[in-house]
Amino acid sequence: MKASEATQLYFENAADKVDLDDRMMKLLLAAKREVQVQVAVELDNGEIETLVGYRVQHDNSRGPMKGGLRFHPDVDLDEVRSLAALMTWKCAVVNLPYGGAKGGICVDPKKLSHKELERVTRKFVDQIHDIFGPHTDIPAPDMGTNHEIMSWIRNQWEKYHGFNPACVTGKPVEHYGAEGREEATGRGVGILAFKLLGRLGRKPKDTRVAIQGFGNVGMHAAKFLHEADFKVVAISDVSGAYYRPEGIDVAKALHYSLNHGRSLTGFEEAERISNTELIGLNVEMLIPAALGGVITMDNVNQIRANIILEGANGPIHPDADRILNERGVTILPDIVANAGGVTVSYFEWVQNLQHYKWGLNRVRQELDHVLTQAFDQVWQEANDRQVSLRTAAYVIAIRRVHRATVLAGI
Repeated sequence: MKASEATQLYFENAADKVDLDDRMMKLLLAAKREVQVQVAVELDNGEIETLVGYRVQHDNSRGPMKGGLRFHPDVDLDEVRSLAALMTWKCAVVNLPYGGAKGGICVDPKKLSHKELERVTRKFVDQIHDIFGPHTDIPAPDMGTNHEIMSWIRNQWEKYHGFNPACVTGKPVEHYGAEGREEATGRGVGILAFKLLGRLGRKPKDTRVAIQGFGNVGMHAAKFLHEADFKVVAISDVSGAYYRPEGIDVAKALHYSLNHGRSLTGFEEAERISNTELIGLNVEMLIPAALGGVITMDNVNQIRANIILEGANGPIHPDADRILNERGVTILPDIVANAGGVTVSYFEWVQNLQHYKWGLNRVRQELDHVLTQAFDQVWQEANDRQVSLRTAAYVIAIRRVHRATVLAGI
């Protein structure tokens, strides 16, 4: 099943409960615009490389579109299309005044030099600068991109349109970025893990957590959970997974990773296991925080955790999701669980438009407020309708987007 098909299936399951007619379902599913461009760039050795870039703008009924840019060799139109739709529902469920978009380039950034990466970024902006901006579509970092790349995007965009740092979010603080943006997605996962545990009547100290992925999301989620007295027993990155039943010293793991090129290779404070083994560990909470599609029909029966928080986008195949729900596993879906990033991106955008800077404490307090309010609404909807948290989240999001679409006129 393609990524876009999985997203559509989740949408249709919830849309049936909102009583949308077929025409409205078709309207809400379709993207407003899909752009594919050729990005020709000169490499350091003088050769010309032609890459393919995408930007899909899904919906703008509730405000400017918002979504990340990812640089990854697996990027294709179907993936970007799926992620753009997910952004629409994510922004709606946490009630941000945005629609959804997503973009990316099919490239492995690790194979590019620093200068080549900058040239690729600027060439991509040259191709799409006229379809994004502070009041139409605001990009942000995603897999394979970071705050420095966002600075290049801002600088290149402003060459065409003049000064306006609100054209992109996830920028360095020195370039009108928001304090707390880098930690936001992972911190949001941690905040919601704490809220969910409280609803389930459990305590952090009795909760063992396995986190698949130790990039920006997994790293900050692990830090928050460790400080909140959860027992983080497993973490992983591309080098493999690392397991310590007594609990990993997350501070040591963070220090090691940051001093070894953001890699855990050689980390000796825990037993090295495979990422496949991490999925099946005997833990209370599993947080897939790396790539999508990692929990499938092939490994769903290996999962022993009874709580899953989707730190990544689309980590669970719909068939596996159905089986986990039948088994009584509580799943907090991606459109809620990892919404911390877009929430603080919204705060950054607001600060840029107002030309007024917030402090870190205010950013964190506002983030906690937005995510708590969204979680409480999803929890209540799930209880009222006797449906999964995923279906409840989609119901809320679809209802809001539908209402905005109808009010604006078609």
